[in-house]
Amino acid sequence: MMNSPSSNPCVDDLVHDKPAKATRSTRSAWLAVASIAVGTFAVVSTEFMPIGLLTDIARGLNVSDGTAGLMITMPGVLAAFAGPGLIVASGRLDRRTVLIALTTLLIASNLLAAFAPNFATMLVARLMLGLCVGGFWTFAPAAATQLVPDASKARAMSLVLAGVSAATVLGVPAGSFLGTLFGWRASFAVTGALAALVLVVQLWLLPAIPPVRAIGARDLLTPLTRRMAQVGLLAVLFFIAGHFAAYTYLKPLLQQVFGLAPNSVSTLLLVYGAVGFIGTFIGGSLVARSVRGTTLLAALMLATALLLSTVIGSGFVAGAVVVFIWGVAFGLIPVALTGWMMEAVPDAPEAGQALLVSGFQVAIASGALIGGVTVDNYGISSAMVLSGVLVLIAALIVGTLGRARGGAAALAALSAK
Repeated sequence: MMNSPSSNPCVDDLVHDKPAKATRSTRSAWLAVASIAVGTFAVVSTEFMPIGLLTDIARGLNVSDGTAGLMITMPGVLAAFAGPGLIVASGRLDRRTVLIALTTLLIASNLLAAFAPNFATMLVARLMLGLCVGGFWTFAPAAATQLVPDASKARAMSLVLAGVSAATVLGVPAGSFLGTLFGWRASFAVTGALAALVLVVQLWLLPAIPPVRAIGARDLLTPLTRRMAQVGLLAVLFFIAGHFAAYTYLKPLLQQVFGLAPNSVSTLLLVYGAVGFIGTFIGGSLVARSVRGTTLLAALMLATALLLSTVIGSGFVAGAVVVFIWGVAFGLIPVALTGWMMEAVPDAPEAGQALLVSGFQVAIASGALIGGVTVDNYGISSAMVLSGVLVLIAALIVGTLGRARGGAAALAALSAK
């Protein structure tokens, strides 16, 4: 008697094997997305790491604190052009190749920084990093969404953005903690090792990721024709410049103005990272209600922290109050500004993201440079006042010119990706 199809062992094996293969495929896809997220975490952590190690690197390479701020300024300038430039230059090049090349460059940058014999070599390493920053911010979110089904695209995008947010708020305290224990060179070595692990996983799991379409230079101009995008980019320049004019010198502020010992400084930097990470998730809920309101809240909280640092006095408690408000405020920023651009340019999110990256990096570089000049000539407290004023200008722009429709449009645009 012939076996029925349902009782045929070969058919049964094929039927039962399909769910297993689908599970393995899904698992591999999410591991690939995770490798991109961790790679982005490593890039942004490396970008901000010198902030927590600035005084140590300055002493080790025999430069002033203000000059050492160039480690933040120079990669920021290059990244501002690298994001849009790389997305146009890459054309239809496989994004797997692009991401692997950027991860390899990240490893080289960290190793060169870890063994830098002088400040000039350190700046070369930081310029290499600038290419990585601009590239990862631009390519990583879109590449991650291509690895998963349509229903999971928003989740994949969120995972990559979480990597950026986590690095923004955790990279500085983690680098400072490692630097306190083992020296600042060890911090770069550890980040380089993390990037090497990411490279292995990407080589193993990343499939071919062809771009949906080539992005032309004209596409990058679309956001500049939208009023809300214009307002958002203008606010970003004052908001982020004001923040980084102060944030670059957060460690010297805690040491010199609040009079804290190295262990207390490391503790407060960890507190900053923890409350900032929490602030990122709070921001996700607030943006769903109002992008404009969340951005305005972040600006007012940050300005309060910066100006409060000049009048609250010294000691651990005073420093903790400032760090807590500052950390929560900055935790809100990446989510708020990403939501703002998605709401402003829902039909061209990639172009909006590329210009947001450029705006961020120009503001980071300008802020670090302005902060360095102010610190060297007038002291850290003066830099805090200047930073607070810049952030208040951003709040004024958002409050008077911004007329967002709420976070629902941003979330809908993200879900449609």
